[in-house]
Amino acid sequence: MRYVFGSRPSARSTVDWNNGSLRSMGGKTVTRADLCEAVYQKVGLSRSESAELVESVLREIADCLVTGETVKLSSFGTFSVRSKTERIGRNPKTGEEVPILPRRVLVFKPSNVLKTEINGGDASAVDGDD
Repeated sequence: MRYVFGSRPSARSTVDWNNGSLRSMGGKTVTRADLCEAVYQKVGLSRSESAELVESVLREIADCLVTGETVKLSSFGTFSVRSKTERIGRNPKTGEEVPILPRRVLVFKPSNVLKTEINGGDASAVDGDD
């Protein structure tokens, strides 16, 4: 198995070991390496075992989505693949009509729990249509 990420956390993120969570600093992106480092620090696996665990989880999610399965992670959200039909679009520069081919797109719908956490724990900020 080949890994395309390093074994150290990037300078863009840090792990808050007081509560065991990965915190992104300044709105930067959390990478695979950051996730591996968080697993290494929190769970206590070796760095290579942590990387294998993160890779296998991500691979399993991707494989399920490729086959059209829905992936539901409790208290986090649902990943699904939606099929879009062919439609006519328009080139904004020329105004020319262009066919947009049918395709499959990945959709993520966050859970109400995640929405509440994102909104600072205020349950009234989350609509109940989910």
